[in-house]
Amino acid sequence: MRQIMLDTETTGLDPVRGHRVVELACVEMVNRTLTGRHLHLYLNPDRDSDPEALAIHGLTTDFLSGHPRFEEVAHQLVDYVKDAEVIIHNAAFDTKFLTAELARVGLPPFDQLCAKVTDSLLYARELHPGKRNSLDALCERYGISNAHRTLHGALLDSELLADVWVAMTRGQDALLMDFEDDNGMDANGVRLERFDASVLKVLAASEEELQQHGEYLAELDKAAGKPCLWRAIEA
Repeated sequence: MRQIMLDTETTGLDPVRGHRVVELACVEMVNRTLTGRHLHLYLNPDRDSDPEALAIHGLTTDFLSGHPRFEEVAHQLVDYVKDAEVIIHNAAFDTKFLTAELARVGLPPFDQLCAKVTDSLLYARELHPGKRNSLDALCERYGISNAHRTLHGALLDSELLADVWVAMTRGQDALLMDFEDDNGMDANGVRLERFDASVLKVLAASEEELQQHGEYLAELDKAAGKPCLWRAIEA
């Protein structure tokens, strides 16, 4: 299973108004493991970035003028995403820009170049309805460090997205079994019996154990430089 985490940075918000891609980054996962094979390109857009976009990515016109134009490296993108599932946070934004860039050089829309495009933002909204689901918010929710992220770089965001995606799709988190499926049998044909959890004895933590737990959390807070994930769960 080959999956590509992709992110772009652009000169503005709308390719219809002539805005262009200035940075493109992809990281590859095979069987949910990063391979270290990535594609990272800075692109000369032949125009300035809007001030709002420049404040986000920090890629100046002077810096980008020394890099290739999209048409010079389009084949690298086409070859890289072929037959892969491409996962993008807010895919509608990135794919409209990539499709516009591809159209300029006579190539098909982006979603026709790969096996599938998956929007991790839509997936996160279904998983966490009513909550913030930006990449930063998801990193915080899943305990993924993004402390080194001051500007939005496409390569860094792709790597963070890979960690977030693995965390979001770990599989079944619930400990309960659905006895209505498969006639109550497991994969080996062993019958599963219902268990009444109400008969279990609940042992509360002692004052000493609570104090030790608090001291341990304080050490975690100190090491992370911010409240640890357990604090958010308690809140």
